[in-house]
Amino acid sequence: MKNKTIPDYFLITALLSLLLGLLFGLWASLQYVWPGLGKSVFAFTCLRPLHTLWVVSWILLSAIGGVYHYLNQNNPVSTIDKKLMLTHYVGLVFIGLSISLCYLNGQFAGKEYLEFPSVFFLPILLSWMLFGFYFWNKTRGSFKTQPVYLWMWATGIVFMIYHFAEAHLWLLPYFKGHFIQNMALQWKSGGSYVGAWNMLVYGTSLYIVSLVSGNKQAAHSPKAFFFYFLGLTNLMFGWAHHVYLLPTAPWMRYFAYAISMTEWVVLVSILKEARKETQKQAQHLYSMTEQLINLSGFWVLLNIVLALLISIPAINLFTHGTHTTVAHSMGTTIGINTLILLAAISYRCESGSKFSVSSQKILRIGLSIFKPFFFIFWCCLLFMGMRKTFWQWGDNKVTFGVFQQSMWVVHVIFVGIGLMTALGLAFLAVGLLKSLLQKSA
Repeated sequence: MKNKTIPDYFLITALLSLLLGLLFGLWASLQYVWPGLGKSVFAFTCLRPLHTLWVVSWILLSAIGGVYHYLNQNNPVSTIDKKLMLTHYVGLVFIGLSISLCYLNGQFAGKEYLEFPSVFFLPILLSWMLFGFYFWNKTRGSFKTQPVYLWMWATGIVFMIYHFAEAHLWLLPYFKGHFIQNMALQWKSGGSYVGAWNMLVYGTSLYIVSLVSGNKQAAHSPKAFFFYFLGLTNLMFGWAHHVYLLPTAPWMRYFAYAISMTEWVVLVSILKEARKETQKQAQHLYSMTEQLINLSGFWVLLNIVLALLISIPAINLFTHGTHTTVAHSMGTTIGINTLILLAAISYRCESGSKFSVSSQKILRIGLSIFKPFFFIFWCCLLFMGMRKTFWQWGDNKVTFGVFQQSMWVVHVIFVGIGLMTALGLAFLAVGLLKSLLQKSA
């Protein structure tokens, strides 16, 4: 096995995970509209965690594989390095398949988004520690002269270890016996956990943009580091707006509100400058990569507006627990994270050689389907969120069952649009997968 193919295995497995996540997500959405559909095979209670598992696996595997690839691009790789990467890969695949079997057998024992039995806690934690050891071994020395994306990757790894461990403090008797503390810890760790992997993803985006634009100095600028530390503040304290509805200390809510108002501005400002450089200097050697990065920038702008609005306590009260929050989550996970990671894989495929004619055709079809339908998908979520807000806070006495029935047509349309969005993403994933397999052959 050649060294540079090991990171590709992460990327290939990540794309397969994305396809599985789309499959289980679509199946779950169909059951949401037609509750009995395929229930004898997979119940909704099984499909939802499977969807979450594979989508999160897509994000983490592609981010990890990308970091491995970038660290090794211009550095010698020892036999020990190869074995560490391979051990990490095999371990994660084994853990992912084992958790899937647990879900298929109805074995759930964790919290939301981390529903797997607690026996997997230590292996997953050790895998992140192994990744951290590899990273620090490859980058040891002074960080003063390192680009900002290296700082972001380092931060992401450290905080993934910390917050993943924190997310399992509920196993301790104290948190099991105190409901408020338990809920606050769950929402805190969940928000910060996402913030940690965002550091890995956004660091990847800045690395790719610096290469495509030809302006590597932008990643060393004081402005870039100012926004990095502002983003780090969001990672450490931005979670607090998730606990507005809990009876926590008032100062925490005020502090959370202040921090949340800076959310997303970090990435937007840096990407805006980087996109200017891309448009000025790039010779369109990485056309698909550029399109995906620019599209992610559009979704960053949309999510800024939504994130700022739902972080305002008076608005959060009405949107919490509705599809408006889901719109923000989907806009972030698909519109930003997924597009950035697809762009990173696209760059990996386009560097050195162009896409084949068949891969280009598949990718163009995927992008043309995805762009309009995902926007409509996002708008549908906002509409459903507003409808639920009016139902919750209206004066009528309509029961939840009657309300859901009145939304049936909207849900059917939403599933249809979701199907087209997933189809677009599937084309993009298949096109990149095809190219990666050819490159790694």
